[in-house]
Amino acid sequence: MDRAQKEELVKTLHDAFSNAGVVVVAHYSGLNVADMTQLRRQMREAGGTVRVAKNRLAKMALEGTQVDGIADLFSGPTCIAYSDDPVAAPKVAAKFAKEHENLVILGGAMGATMLDISGVKSLASLPSLDELRGKLVGLLQAPAGKVAQVVAAPGAQLARVFGAKGQQSEAA
Repeated sequence: MDRAQKEELVKTLHDAFSNAGVVVVAHYSGLNVADMTQLRRQMREAGGTVRVAKNRLAKMALEGTQVDGIADLFSGPTCIAYSDDPVAAPKVAAKFAKEHENLVILGGAMGATMLDISGVKSLASLPSLDELRGKLVGLLQAPAGKVAQVVAAPGAQLARVFGAKGQQSEAA
């Protein structure tokens, strides 16, 4: 990598760290290319990104961002997972770490809040933003459905009574 490419990478990472809802840092030593490709694919499907960068360049990119407190985590072979959704990257990383022992989560950051391993795993256990939106819509629709049932019930009861009276008249 020449100097211009390094500067571009630092700028790209700086923008990613500034705009990300959450950043997760992990050691990936021992993962083969197929495993890393699988991790990247799963992260992309969840709306996140996985990057591998030199620690020195990543630390430079962290300067001036909210998440600059995670600079101490960058030692050894580290990869960075980040997403706009505060749950997506931790969820995928934690699930992948369960399946592959060579991915070791070191910690991360959500905004200005620094996260340790348990903090990342706690975020991973939360429902995603889309799941929460779905539950909220369901909660909002439920009362309207109940109101419609209550309003329609007297009319349905009257129809059943008239129907029963009509059958009694025809039988007699």
